[in-house]
Amino acid sequence: MTMAQQRPMRAYLAVPAHRARLVAKAAASMADAVFMDLEDAVPPSEKSVALGEAVQSLASFDWGNKRVTVRINAVDSPFITEEIRALAALPRLDALIVPKAERTSDIVAIADQLRAAGPDRAAPVALELLIETALGLVNVDALAACHDSVAALHLGVGDFAASIGARSSDIGVSPDGYRHVGSAQSDYASAPLDLFAYPMMRLLVAARAHGLIAIDGPCGAFRDARLTESSAQKAAAMGFDGKQVIHPDQIEPTLRAFMPSEQELEEARRIVEAMEQAEAQGQGAVTLDGKMIDYANVRMARRIIGLGS
Repeated sequence: MTMAQQRPMRAYLAVPAHRARLVAKAAASMADAVFMDLEDAVPPSEKSVALGEAVQSLASFDWGNKRVTVRINAVDSPFITEEIRALAALPRLDALIVPKAERTSDIVAIADQLRAAGPDRAAPVALELLIETALGLVNVDALAACHDSVAALHLGVGDFAASIGARSSDIGVSPDGYRHVGSAQSDYASAPLDLFAYPMMRLLVAARAHGLIAIDGPCGAFRDARLTESSAQKAAAMGFDGKQVIHPDQIEPTLRAFMPSEQELEEARRIVEAMEQAEAQGQGAVTLDGKMIDYANVRMARRIIGLGS
């Protein structure tokens, strides 16, 4: 499954599977993708209810053109076998998100279980791997390449921060030591030192090397529209395809962040046009606005134009 075959996944909304009213709102939202959560957002006493609600929601709600996924429980949980059995054959399920992905053998085993439990599906359920531990990040290249059903990599920012021992209790923002002294919370995303810069780039490179979708983790400050948008702008500027959001209020600023501005689109069009004119004259490079432009610039510009279409 290549990137070109994917639907847009810019705003990827998380919703607790056992909260049917919230799931219905998620289905009707403007999010590009939704994952019903069976893991961290569901207490142990509600796991069976959550699975039943996820099955019912997949069968009964109008999801439109959204990508619809379910985050199952961790590979060592007592719930995962039943979750795979209940979900594997459902036609509206696009993918399962595997949390705390660390070992290729676990991913291959889940893929095999899915295919055995849903042999009549037109296409196998895809797997999206949530990289949220130090071990998962170390193994991210092998995980990305371990099975043909792997379609996306997500960065789990909260658990990753805990995994490496970061002194922070906020989801998706760097702790105080990583920002300018005296700066506002909403300036975190633009601080020169960033706790998540390395894991984000590490995951992104692995995803691109293997033709996978790359999704950044959420910004926990869902009531801070400025921080939500700046965090999404950082992910979009790096090249991520989308970002998890944990509240419907974050959908609009996140979608906006992943859309190129008119200025960016105009500049990209001018680059392509300038190179087309240079090529017609037998040249492989041209000067535009005092900068040397060649085919690498054209490839970058065409990606920007594609994002705006």
